Amino acid sequence: MGDYGRPLEFGYFLVPEAGEPLLDRARTADRLGLDLIGVQDHPYQRRYVDTWTLLSMIAAVTERVRVFPDVANLPLRPPAVLAKAAASLSVLSGGRAELGLGAGGFWDAIEAYGGARRGPGAALGALDEAITVIRKIWSQERNLRFEGEHYRLAGANAGPAPAPGMELWLGVRGPRALALTGARADGWLPSSPWATPELLPGLNARIDDAARAAGREPRAVRRLYNVSGVITGGPSEGFLRGPAGQWAEELTDLAVGYGMDTFVLWPDGDQETQLRRFAEEVVPDVRERVAREREG
Repeated sequence: MGDYGRPLEFGYFLVPEAGEPLLDRARTADRLGLDLIGVQDHPYQRRYVDTWTLLSMIAAVTERVRVFPDVANLPLRPPAVLAKAAASLSVLSGGRAELGLGAGGFWDAIEAYGGARRGPGAALGALDEAITVIRKIWSQERNLRFEGEHYRLAGANAGPAPAPGMELWLGVRGPRALALTGARADGWLPSSPWATPELLPGLNARIDDAARAAGREPRAVRRLYNVSGVITGGPSEGFLRGPAGQWAEELTDLAVGYGMDTFVLWPDGDQETQLRRFAEEVVPDVRERVAREREG
């Protein structure tokens, strides 16, 4: 494993709390030069605004940052309509949208909102079928047909096509889901609280093996990482909990030693302060360190 040599990108995980200045914060991330803004998708959370509505608004009030659901809640979002929404946002934003997708969790809440409760096997099967449906809807084909256990297309017409290069990332963790990622997805989107650094080699290896078995290069799969922690002005308090220099060192190690290439900040504390410190102090340092490591 190790470094796949992919270009680095950096983003911000915007929690969609209805009472927060969400669009102002998104504009700040855009002005600070971050590449991505991700928004979690929990429609049943009463304090949150709807993810797709927020992503659309963010795209409308920013200029360069790309947006994505981190990750879309498949049991509550039929994949054909989800594909249409994602493609539409891609077109309307000038290619500034990606699609993060998850199999679902919090099943009591999903069921309360009218979604299907699925066990692990069914959730994975539905995710696999959803990828097929989404890719078909993103095509330029007509009279699309697909008959799955969970989803179907019965003569659907595709369109609009998303802007070229729109990617589909999976936020998954189980062995079979990781294999699905390696075989069929454009990226893997784990979070640091559960995909801790010591677990990353084994998790990435499953993706790599599946990619090779599918005739793909492991490097073709982007490795994103939601990094949860806090940038402080004092001494280290553990992984991703310390000063900007510690963050730069740890993210550099994650890039060149563990193969992660895209880091999405999910901070504790004052969001404005954390966002600025990340963009102004951590990101340039990581870029320089990784460039030196790769040159050496």
